[in-house]
Amino acid sequence: MTFATFAAAQVLRVVPRVRLSQAVGRLCDTTVPAPLSRLAASIYCRAYGVNLEEAADSNGTYSSFDEFFTRRLRDGVRPIADADVVSPADGNLVHVGPVTAGSRITVKSTAYRVGELIGDELEAKRYEGGSFGIVYLSPRDYHRVHSPVSGRLVLVRSLAGDLYPVNSIGERHIPNLFVRNQRVALVIDTPADRPQPLGRVTVVMVGAIIVGRITVTALGGADTRPGVYPIEPSASLSPGDEIGVFHLGSTAVIFVEPGTTLSRDPGPIRYGQALSSR
Repeated sequence: MTFATFAAAQVLRVVPRVRLSQAVGRLCDTTVPAPLSRLAASIYCRAYGVNLEEAADSNGTYSSFDEFFTRRLRDGVRPIADADVVSPADGNLVHVGPVTAGSRITVKSTAYRVGELIGDELEAKRYEGGSFGIVYLSPRDYHRVHSPVSGRLVLVRSLAGDLYPVNSIGERHIPNLFVRNQRVALVIDTPADRPQPLGRVTVVMVGAIIVGRITVTALGGADTRPGVYPIEPSASLSPGDEIGVFHLGSTAVIFVEPGTTLSRDPGPIRYGQALSSR
C-alpha cells in the first residue's frame, strides 16, 4: 500500500459517487459534432490502447461518448470456443475458484456470500460446491457482455448499491466491495437433456464509479432499475449472444453449479474463449 492509494481511497469515501456518476453519464450521452467525436475517440484510444479496427462500422465517429464506449465489434472477431462455458466478456480473468461451504467465495482474502452477490440466499445454495470466475473490464476493453452458455435467460435481478471503483484501490481499501456496488444478476437455465447437464448459470454484472449504468438486452436496453424481472417468455441464448452492456465499468462474475469446473488460468481473456474444458 502506498500513501497515494490510501489517500485516493479516502477521497473516494467522501465524494458523492452515485451523483457524480449520474452527472458524468448525462455528459456521456450528449451528442457531439463529428470532428470532436473523432478527436475524443482518438485521444482515448491512444491513452488506453483501444483497438478500433475491431469495431463495427464506426470510422472513428460516434454520436456520443457513450456510443463510443459501448461500441459493437465486427462479426467474426471473437470466435466462440467449443466449450461448455465460455467467457462472458473481454478483460482480465482475475480469479477462478470454488464456491465453498456456506455458499461463499474468497477474492483477494475477502469472503463474500454468493447470496448477497446474486441477490437470493436460497438460490445461492445451488452453487455450493461449484465454481466462480471474475472478469475485470479495463477502460480499453470492449464493454458488452455475452452469454457464457447455451440456454434460456429466465430472470434478471437488479440490486441497488453504491458505485466504488472496481480496481486495485477499491479492492484494497473498500470492504466487501462487490456486494456494496450496484449490480445486475442474469439467471440462465441450460438444457436439461444434455448428456452432462450444466444446470443453472448466473452472470453478475457489477457496476463501478463514473456512469455505472448497466443495461440488459432482454429488457430492451433501458437503464436497469432495482427490482426482479422475470423474462417471460424466456429468451433463448447461444454461447456468445449479447445479454447486457456496461456504460463504463466494470466486472463480470460467473457462477456454475457443481459438476462443472471453471479451469482457465488467470490472465487476459476475450469473450467466447473457453472457461471450462470438455
